[in-house]
Amino acid sequence: MRIVITGASGNVGTSLLEVLGRQRVHEVIGLARRPPRSSAVQWVAADIRSADLEQAFRGADAVVHLAWAIQPSHDHAALRSVNVDGSRRVFDAVARAGVSNLVYASSVGTYATGPVDRRVDESWPATGIPRSFYSRHKAEVEAMLDVFQHEHPGVRVVRMRPGLIFKRNAGKEVAGLFVGSFVPRLLANPRMIPVVPDHPRLRFQAVHSMDVAEAYRLALESDERGAFNIAAEPVLDGPLLARTLHARRVRVPAAVLRGAAWATWKLRLQPTPPGWVDMALGVPLMDCSRARKQLGWEPQTPSVDALMDVMRGMRQGSTAGTPATAGEGSAPV
Repeated sequence: MRIVITGASGNVGTSLLEVLGRQRVHEVIGLARRPPRSSAVQWVAADIRSADLEQAFRGADAVVHLAWAIQPSHDHAALRSVNVDGSRRVFDAVARAGVSNLVYASSVGTYATGPVDRRVDESWPATGIPRSFYSRHKAEVEAMLDVFQHEHPGVRVVRMRPGLIFKRNAGKEVAGLFVGSFVPRLLANPRMIPVVPDHPRLRFQAVHSMDVAEAYRLALESDERGAFNIAAEPVLDGPLLARTLHARRVRVPAAVLRGAAWATWKLRLQPTPPGWVDMALGVPLMDCSRARKQLGWEPQTPSVDALMDVMRGMRQGSTAGTPATAGEGSAPV
């Protein structure tokens, strides 16, 4: 199988290259704006906003679309040009090049506000959280895919919807994209985190990047279509994080969480806009049984271990090979 991967130098992309490389039965082409120096994969320098994607996809059996931007968060036009307009160019090129399989990196962030006291399956409305640009873009691209599927029924379309995606070698990128220089690397050490915020809706799911990559591999090698929720156990919440980090829980109202994020983002003290708080408090908990039953997927790393892994990577400055300032690639959500 000839597989072309956009955003291949990012968090999930590097893991997927590793997983596919073990099979030795696939021809893999990695697309990235700034390809790393590696001879293990055939790299193509390509910006999805302007490159001749039809030519890049010609002869491919499958395209995996991972490229996504979450920085610079103060430049909404630039973000939209990659996430929405770039995705449209990818999908159009898939159709023109005659590619028969398309796997798109969606997210839990595509879902509308939902419950955190029970799990929802892939039928939950994928209309996003309005105050989060990331969630709005994910939902808009999924709506675009609905039209694409109607117009191109011969293309098998798969949508992967993972929770937060972590691994040690993405530590530097995660810190650069979400934390910035305001918070010292030292704070990635669990012993240096005295408190964790606690809110009834602040419950989220995570998964290790290698487990996500395995889900992509299984999807590529199957005939399954549609959406798949991807997350490991257990659900991460304030009490669990407090026990894991030996920290104290502090009840924090949603308005305070959002206000602190807005003020520090507005002052450019950290790069994460308040919409991420809205999304964290809004998205539902996902039921991942479809991926287990239809793909035979089973995560190998518990969510807590994945979180601790990326925290070690942040402390050590570990990198997946993509500059943290690149702004394009598979995001951790």
